[in-house]
Amino acid sequence: MIKLVVAAVVLALVLAFPALAPDPFVLSVGVVIASYAALAVAWNFVGGLTGYISLGHAAYSGLGGYGTALLVTEAGVNPWLSMVVAAVLVGVAAVPIGIASLRVRGASFVIVSIALVLILLLVAQSWAGVTGGSNGLRVPRPFGTDVLRPEQHERFFYLFVGLTLVALALWWVIDRSRLGTGLKAIREDEDKAQALGVPTFTYKLVVFVVSAFFTAMAGGMYALWFGSLDPIFQFSILTGSYLVLMSLLGGVRSLLGPVVGAVIVGYAVEFFKNQYGDTQLHLVALGLLLALVVLFMPDGVIPWLTSQLDRFRPSSTSIREVDAAQLAEERKALEEAKS
Repeated sequence: MIKLVVAAVVLALVLAFPALAPDPFVLSVGVVIASYAALAVAWNFVGGLTGYISLGHAAYSGLGGYGTALLVTEAGVNPWLSMVVAAVLVGVAAVPIGIASLRVRGASFVIVSIALVLILLLVAQSWAGVTGGSNGLRVPRPFGTDVLRPEQHERFFYLFVGLTLVALALWWVIDRSRLGTGLKAIREDEDKAQALGVPTFTYKLVVFVVSAFFTAMAGGMYALWFGSLDPIFQFSILTGSYLVLMSLLGGVRSLLGPVVGAVIVGYAVEFFKNQYGDTQLHLVALGLLLALVVLFMPDGVIPWLTSQLDRFRPSSTSIREVDAAQLAEERKALEEAKS
């Protein structure tokens, strides 16, 4: 009951954020953080449930963004339909990618995910006739020119929050299903899970495709909000690193861990960029933040807070404590029952 009340209060505060934001810049920062939350939850389908660490999820967000932009500008498709169609196409493309990449584990999987991002970056920069090359693409505003920028920020904030909630609901359902049990068995010991009859490869491929779909949805929505695409930004390994940091910071094995991590990391990134401009000092600060988390909160913020709260809860014992008078009364009652 307490958890439901806390969740309701937090959700109410989140939904009230656009009205509480003092200026459009703060509201735009809120949109960025909400987009990070959607991406981090999408990443957590693979990272949290299977334990496979991918640094290449920017590939799927970038494909979702470019797919949405091309469908709008070249085919004249409705922006929202373009976003969904692009995400479905990315999900379909993720099937052969997953079949190839999920055959390796550990560091090899990380290298494969990085290679995919670098390949797509080169393609996006070289295929200027389609992607615009280094000049990028312009994406028309989905709400038209009559809607001012602050109003667009507000609408997209709610859209990103809605996408995050849908992804969280699906993650919660999978986590408590037979599929989730098999995925967690893979995360703990994949060889043992396979020996016990768990269809490990099929399970991994399913969540890999789901993760790619939601990542592409978030990428397409970001393209519609931001209005322009740059291949260096869209296919950046740094984006994948942010997603890993967010999930690890909040707790990859918890439902809301990636969201908490997205709020912390997203705010930190925007704060340091605002303070130090285009310098790389924000990367140094994030590196120090990750080091502190690994040293003092290796399981993430939410598991650490839960463990701290458990210390203040009364501990239950298996032996019931009674005084001498109660023991005498119970013995007397037992003797009377025997007689």
